Amino acid sequence: MREDRRPPIVCVVGTSDSGKTTLLEKIVPELKIRGYRVAVVKHDVHGFEMDKEGKDSWRLKRAGADAIVVSSPTKIALIEDVDHDLTLDELREKLRLEVDIILTEGYKRESYPKIEVFRKAHGRELLCSEEEELIAIASDSPIEVGNARWLHIDDAKAIVDFLEERFSLKEKKR
Repeated sequence: MREDRRPPIVCVVGTSDSGKTTLLEKIVPELKIRGYRVAVVKHDVHGFEMDKEGKDSWRLKRAGADAIVVSSPTKIALIEDVDHDLTLDELREKLRLEVDIILTEGYKRESYPKIEVFRKAHGRELLCSEEEELIAIASDSPIEVGNARWLHIDDAKAIVDFLEERFSLKEKKR
């Protein structure tokens, strides 16, 4: 039987302004230093526009194209109309990214392992519980919730060590 080569998905969740992007900015370079290929999916429930008015891709999309792919020798971008908010499973299958791990910012309602970013000073409750796939809490002060591991929000090395261990990344490296 062939080993499942699909990259694991880990959702970084938290309240607004908790530091989700900042945390990802710390752990992505640490994963890269260790030789991993990383994809990040940003969830935007409000919708977004990537194209700038007047650019060729904007003009072609406005002309009615259902999908636009912009390709260069160093990167590609896909802009495609969809009829619903794609799940992470649908995105992973559709994009077939050649990566070792997919990190998300958001997707708190998806059934994937979650690292919640939590700052004590915000005085808010945690968004997730252990039943909601909470595997770790990245916080500025120790906090315990079931079996979720507490990791200091500024310790990218410890967070990546945890990801390597939890998802056996070294064995699955592409």
